[in-house]
Amino acid sequence: MRLHYILQTLFLLTGLTALLAAIFNWKWFFESENAAPVVKFFGRKGSRYFYGVIGALLIAAAICFFYKISKY
Repeated sequence: MRLHYILQTLFLLTGLTALLAAIFNWKWFFESENAAPVVKFFGRKGSRYFYGVIGALLIAAAICFFYKISKY
């Protein structure tokens, strides 16, 4: 059961990081090698929307997992 909480926390922290990076336009986030293909494809503004949506989905998944597991 602890593994579920670890994964939920990982989803939540990853989602928060992506969402906050999109909101505050963090230079270190969008100039990293991992984000470069997304920024190149969508542009800086489009990649902010992309990561904002991904972040929100990850946070929603973490909350959904929490409620599904808490029923058991």
